[in-house]
Amino acid sequence: MNKISLPAFFLLMLLFSYSHSRAQTQVVTAGKVNTVSISGQQVKIKTENAYAEITIYSPAVIRVRMDKKPLSADFSYAVTTDPQTIKAQITQNNSEISIVTDSLRMHIRKNPFAISFFSPSGEVINEDEPGLTTSWIGDEVTTYKKMQEQERFIGLGEKTGNLDRKGEGYTNWNSDVFGYATNKDPIYATIPFYIGIHHHLNYGIFFDNSYQSDFNFGASNNRFSSFGARGGEMNYYFIYHPQMADIIKSYTSLTGRMPLPPLWSLGYQQNRYSYYPDTEVLRIAQTLREKKIPADGITLDIHYMDAYKLFTWNKERFPNPQQLTNRLREMGFRVTVIVDPGIKVENGYAAYESGKKENIFLQYSDGENYTGQVWPGWCHFPDFTSSKGRSWWKEQVKSYIRDGVSGIWNDMNEIATWGQKMPNNVIFNFEGHPTTHLQGHNIYGLQMARASYEGAREALQKRPFLLTRAAYAGSQRYSALWTGDNRAEEDHMLLGVRLLNSLGLSGFPFTGMDIGGFTGNPTVSLYTRWMQIGAFIPYFRNHTGVNTKSAEPWAFGEEALEITRNYINLRYRLLPYLYSTMYESSRIGIPVVRTLAINNTFDANVYDTRFQQQYQFGPAFMVAPFESTKEFGSIYFPKGKWYNLYTDAISNGQQEVITPLSIKTLPVYVKGSSIIPMQSLIQSTHEKPSDTLFLHLYKGDEANSFVYYEDDGESFSYEKGGYYERAITYDPAAGKLTLSKVTGSYTSQFKYIRLILHGFDSNQRISVNGSSVSVSTSPFSFLSPISRFDPQGSFIPAESCTIQQATFANSNEFINVGL
Repeated sequence: MNKISLPAFFLLMLLFSYSHSRAQTQVVTAGKVNTVSISGQQVKIKTENAYAEITIYSPAVIRVRMDKKPLSADFSYAVTTDPQTIKAQITQNNSEISIVTDSLRMHIRKNPFAISFFSPSGEVINEDEPGLTTSWIGDEVTTYKKMQEQERFIGLGEKTGNLDRKGEGYTNWNSDVFGYATNKDPIYATIPFYIGIHHHLNYGIFFDNSYQSDFNFGASNNRFSSFGARGGEMNYYFIYHPQMADIIKSYTSLTGRMPLPPLWSLGYQQNRYSYYPDTEVLRIAQTLREKKIPADGITLDIHYMDAYKLFTWNKERFPNPQQLTNRLREMGFRVTVIVDPGIKVENGYAAYESGKKENIFLQYSDGENYTGQVWPGWCHFPDFTSSKGRSWWKEQVKSYIRDGVSGIWNDMNEIATWGQKMPNNVIFNFEGHPTTHLQGHNIYGLQMARASYEGAREALQKRPFLLTRAAYAGSQRYSALWTGDNRAEEDHMLLGVRLLNSLGLSGFPFTGMDIGGFTGNPTVSLYTRWMQIGAFIPYFRNHTGVNTKSAEPWAFGEEALEITRNYINLRYRLLPYLYSTMYESSRIGIPVVRTLAINNTFDANVYDTRFQQQYQFGPAFMVAPFESTKEFGSIYFPKGKWYNLYTDAISNGQQEVITPLSIKTLPVYVKGSSIIPMQSLIQSTHEKPSDTLFLHLYKGDEANSFVYYEDDGESFSYEKGGYYERAITYDPAAGKLTLSKVTGSYTSQFKYIRLILHGFDSNQRISVNGSSVSVSTSPFSFLSPISRFDPQGSFIPAESCTIQQATFANSNEFINVGL
């Protein structure tokens, strides 16, 4: 054996320490391109200091991978699709590599390596910042993009702050943030996808890296925007379309789309932390029915468990869970229960013993199970990045389904532990490629939701309802998402709207917030306003925390009850519209809650902080939320013609209007040319509406269509053709409304339509399928009288023209209504 003298050994150690220190402090760029290999739709590049791989995913999507070492085997928890085979041109010369598709062009400069994207007509969409491009500091990798003139940035999912994120920086590290401030970052979810906007161009970038990541949109600098991570590859997808909606469609084609949820989950849901015992749950359900407040769901928080131990019931509070869920189902209620990932370390506890035997828990690097403290005490945590861990969890979840539970609420899955400092040397299986907590942390919530969904679906054999707090890009494939432990404050209500707007941009269409606020006690006016807004978001759940006042609709007085009940009633009448819109989201990824930026991308007013909360609820409605204390508010009307929902008064677009506000009504408007299907009032989706569909048409100047959709609302038969789908098209130039032929094998629950016309002359002649029909003029109001305390006596209804009983159900004939 060769021997090294002690002085020489210390010299070697000093040299190693010095070189390691330089590696951590030096900035290493890719340098110039040395070799290029082109194969099909992929380009492999070796530079002085890096390896790169460019892949054409579709005409509008190009993927960029880079690392300082040869690229590892490709793997992603977020991306579920493979590249399309398309026609593209890939060429090179001494100075650059050129990639051209039908939708965009990409140039890769060779000395030094730098990337630029152009529109087909040659406009710069996005380009690396010269001199910075992609670089490393130790294991941290960052790509720097040139800041374009007047560039805006939106998206990144669940991020506080303004709609336009210019001038701000953000971190992705899923965090348990009880009662978070309105400027807190990060919070619960990681969705590293944003949209850049400049010069009437918009593009999307999805940075698929689950390490802690950071985004800088000109924070503390005026030179660049950037995105990077504390480890792993530089791995991003560049998306370009002229229309923002198409960018969202392409992003969700990569990361997946929401499965169609059960119809009942779109109804009103009542919750608090916590309802117990079972008699209290039944009292809440019975009161909702007695007071004629439509509702479909009741949620049980952690107090249903025995000492907070997962997969158990407290036998004193809930002696017969199945009997309770059966009784609630008879009353038209479905039950959702909360689940946390922590399994208490307790000998004899079935889940602990089973998990230990199956060896499915997260472990330290030395093989000992990781132990952290949460509600039950010291706990182990299933490794959801292991197929074995997911399979174990799926079997455990099925016990809830056997007890009659219909929904699984995944909480504390950031991972949350007391102390909020899970050690980095905890090892995640990562599908057989072990890694540390640094890479596994942000995808834990995604994989827990996946395991819960798969287990519930297998056991229920119907569509389950899944809810999650923590998420990563792609979580929409399994679960709805709510925005966590918010506060009963005016600014939190408006922040919640912005969070839902941003989540919608980022692939999550099924979202909600704790209506009324989780922490603290809302004023009567705040609660009332929040409930009104809740009627116009996908997941409509009233929820409040422990040690707060009761927050059921009847807890704030008769006037608040009347107002909130009216809006819940409206929500249930709108279910055909909402369900059809959710169906659209499941097909193409367009959200239900839509920031005005989606359809008015280059209108600077929609980014104004005064108007940034305004949003569209599906294609027809525009909602303008305001603090409950305001007496007047400025509303911006984008291009088009807008009808007041309650009076049919018309406001023209591209103007700001100062509007008086009242807690009795939420400002809601309907876009001209909109088509809105509605039904009669029901008390839950367990109850069938009348056999007449109410079809509202608003006179407008632009052609429009709406895809009406029905199925049984609970099974998966729609995946095999068991649905009723029908396009409804309005052509104002021809004065015609057309209901096209039906597709699908499902029989509609409606036999007739009642057509309600808004903005049309009641004296004009109207024909259906060529035959003249009579038209009646009768009052119609979207809300029943607002309040007995209204000094006017009742709300003034809109005057409407109606055509009654045109054949609707199962007709394969066109129905043409000439206007």
